[in-house]
Amino acid sequence: MPLLQRIWPHLALLLAMCFWSTSYLAMRVALTALDPHRLMLGRMAVATLVLVPLWPQLWQSLRRHGRWGWLIFMGLCEPGCYFLLETNALRFTTASQAGMVIALMPLFVGLLAWFSLRERVGVQGWCGFALAVGGVVWLTLAAAPQESAPNPLLGNILEGLAIFCGSLYTVTARHLSTSYSPLQITAVQSLVGLAFFGLLHLLVPLAVSPVRLAVEVPAWAPWAAVVYLGCVVSLGGYGLYNVGVHRLSAARAAAYTNLIPVMTLLFGVWLLKEVFLPAQYLASALIIAGVLLSQWRRQ
Repeated sequence: MPLLQRIWPHLALLLAMCFWSTSYLAMRVALTALDPHRLMLGRMAVATLVLVPLWPQLWQSLRRHGRWGWLIFMGLCEPGCYFLLETNALRFTTASQAGMVIALMPLFVGLLAWFSLRERVGVQGWCGFALAVGGVVWLTLAAAPQESAPNPLLGNILEGLAIFCGSLYTVTARHLSTSYSPLQITAVQSLVGLAFFGLLHLLVPLAVSPVRLAVEVPAWAPWAAVVYLGCVVSLGGYGLYNVGVHRLSAARAAAYTNLIPVMTLLFGVWLLKEVFLPAQYLASALIIAGVLLSQWRRQ
């Protein structure tokens, strides 16, 4: 097998993590002017509009394969419930902390993949995941409320629930990858997400306080963040991630999400001036150690 063909799934996942690591920052910026429902409705609308020229061909293929129940369930898990929980989480906690909580993803995916897809996860992998979970708990308990993060405990709990929904999505996408291409899966996600958040916006209007950041952002920044989230993060990130899930196992693809905490922490502290306490840096080191331990067996 040519070298590029072997490493392409890994490069795709790496680039997806780069996009996703900035999504937490972009959502925090967007939430300074928009409520969670409007933010996600705009994001899904942008992603769906970009794919309009491809829908006739995609529709024919989708009709040929069927499995609509699984496709809708996947879309409800993510972007539906995942982003509903995550956007609300980012009202209460910082982008840096939310990015660290995502280290729970491989634990949930490993458990679900073992249960539904019979993918094997060794004892050392589970020990590493448990260490990472301990680090996330420590990170959350060490957090102190601040103006830009008024309730980090609630925010991190909501982010943890979002990660569980994202894990259900990953396993379902892996199950569907035998019938659908990454582009088709991404297109269905965007359409289901548009319907989901459109109904929420109409039926459950929100009156929430805007997020306060430690830095000033221009008036156009929240809207630019929505376009960035819809085009680059939703389409580029999920398209590349689905390529990785299609070529690798669900657990191996999810393991790459552990790059997001480090990237998000660096960007959050650097660009948004978010505050991390010394104990939280130690908790972050514990999370990274757990990740390394869980992945060591695959080398």
